[in-house]
Amino acid sequence: MLLSEQAATGSGGGIQRLEHSGARSTVVSGVDGAGKIMVSGDVAYYTTGLSLQAKLSGQTGSIQAIDLDSGQVSTVAAGLQMPNGLAQLPDGDFVVSSDLGIDTRVIRVHDGASVGPFSSKATSTNGIAYDPARRRLYVATTFTPATTIAIFDIDKPDNPSLIELPGPGPLNAADGLTIGPDGDVYLAYSIGGKVLRVDPDNGGWCTIAENLPLTTGVHFGDGAGWDSDSLYAVSYLGTVTRLSPTR
Repeated sequence: MLLSEQAATGSGGGIQRLEHSGARSTVVSGVDGAGKIMVSGDVAYYTTGLSLQAKLSGQTGSIQAIDLDSGQVSTVAAGLQMPNGLAQLPDGDFVVSSDLGIDTRVIRVHDGASVGPFSSKATSTNGIAYDPARRRLYVATTFTPATTIAIFDIDKPDNPSLIELPGPGPLNAADGLTIGPDGDVYLAYSIGGKVLRVDPDNGGWCTIAENLPLTTGVHFGDGAGWDSDSLYAVSYLGTVTRLSPTR
């Protein structure tokens, strides 16, 4: 499992590898404000610049790539404003979210640079994932009055459907999300300390785990030793929690 690690000062974070046995190792050190990690084949992409230090200093962020075979790191895009979530579209472009940057819409990144908003229909964006089976992009909002998941048909990005979830948005503080093998969306609440499952077709939802303070992201197990039927939740407290389905 690859994990983003952030330091309170912003600098000194990194990308960590966690084995199922509990053994840890550093993949990349000295990362300022590591954000979402996305793996595609033998390459892991991650965002940088998601830190208070970056916001106060005006420092820009980036998308970096790690060759998982050689460990070589390269810059995919630079000059981004506090990028947080990350996904890749079928045409190879990336999209990044930001709930703390100057522009909190989803931004499209093409040939190493921002080319403007993917859509203007969602702000304070955070969790983001692309579903290739349905050609949909799912985006959660963090600090809007109500927590929403915007569902974008990538061919019609200016006409999303919206699922509104209960509770004040800032007190939920929706964070990372992922798409399950069942096609449902699994969403972490950071301040709310819970994980929700949301049916993107009818808007139905349920809470599948509570009492998980400062949960920032969720992902189904993938790889040797990690149960593909279990959802793993990570938090700002440095915890990794396995959520196993009732059989």
